Amino acid sequence: MSIQQSDVLYTAVATAENGRDGRVATNDGQLDVVVNPPKEMGGSGAGTNPEQLFAAGYSACFQGALGVVARNENADVSGSTVTAEVGIGKNDDGFGLIVKITASIPNVDAATAKDLIEKAHQVCPYSKATRGNITVELAV
Repeated sequence: MSIQQSDVLYTAVATAENGRDGRVATNDGQLDVVVNPPKEMGGSGAGTNPEQLFAAGYSACFQGALGVVARNENADVSGSTVTAEVGIGKNDDGFGLIVKITASIPNVDAATAKDLIEKAHQVCPYSKATRGNITVELAV
């Protein structure tokens, strides 16, 4: 279910210059990076790229969702990490993305970890935004 403009608590604003081979900066100056296509896609690989930025955002958001779920389940996720791998490749109409989310949750057993990440996937805003649009694999 989508939110209404009146429900928005925060809006991030970023502007790109020259697309995948240029610069991206936020309006508050907290992020200002050179972006270049990776060497695997024929670029210089000298800067970051949109897939790395998406992976960083998704992993941080998912980690937050994991914390929310863990509090509701009284589970200990201290010391946990979430890694997002974002792949880009050709599809029928250009390019598409695929994501693998891997969580390491050292203070719970494997079955509990799997349950926690599946529940986090239901509440994470990035997961909600991508659901039905790209393949997202979950792993512990």
